[in-house]
Amino acid sequence: MKYFASVENHTGLNRLPYNPCELLGFELLNLTAGGAYSGETGDREVLAVILGGKANFDVAGQRFPQVGGRPNVFSGKPHSVYMPAGCAYTIAADAPVSIALVSAPSDLDVPPYVIGPERVTNGTWGAANFKRYFHQILTLAGQPDLPARRLIVGETFTPSGNWSTFPPHKHEVDDLPREADHEEDYFFKVNPPDGFGICRYYNAEGVEENFTVRDNTIMMAPHGYHTVVSAPGYMTYYLWFLAGEHRIQATADDPTLGWVSRTVPMLKELGA
Repeated sequence: MKYFASVENHTGLNRLPYNPCELLGFELLNLTAGGAYSGETGDREVLAVILGGKANFDVAGQRFPQVGGRPNVFSGKPHSVYMPAGCAYTIAADAPVSIALVSAPSDLDVPPYVIGPERVTNGTWGAANFKRYFHQILTLAGQPDLPARRLIVGETFTPSGNWSTFPPHKHEVDDLPREADHEEDYFFKVNPPDGFGICRYYNAEGVEENFTVRDNTIMMAPHGYHTVVSAPGYMTYYLWFLAGEHRIQATADDPTLGWVSRTVPMLKELGA
């Protein structure tokens, strides 16, 4: 089974070359000025996250004009559009735009809606050289008026030389509130774009992969532990999205490394 891939970045709809996940889907839509794309969500809910640029959305008879604004993922909070299952949509661009389309099966009957930057919460996880910054786009925390069936979506920015998702964690069994069974994908961007990072993935079956993170690569984890580190001089970004039966973020750290989490309060007191 393959857990990493490069995503093509051509104009139009770019699909994954393969997908080990049963629930999660990902597509990258790039439109030039005047370009448009039409599709149907079918039996899936779709969150369209504007990576850079603006677009006009027509979803299930509702129009959302000029959604977006940041030039790229490293320049502010995102705009997103939630498109429920069973609807047709058209996305049209007045100027170049890049959009991540993340999806999961859904039977939820709700109208489409826009998530503006003012609804995106932000903060810091970790400390010292495993400090990273996050945006929470579509989560349960403080967002009961933004319904979704399965999707949980956010963004993480890992500074130069820092580790992210550390200690490595997994979420592969339902043992609430300790752990929730979720698939998870990371779609990566790098700043400057010629840089790199490393993503380590390993699981109970003895699989271990250390993948070179570059612009427009993806990790697909139906289960297993995962962690990321940025090369010195470069910041890595990843759009993270999860799907399972519970919209609760509950993870289990690698027990051999979990002690690192207990150092966070002390390191923060020291200003690290």
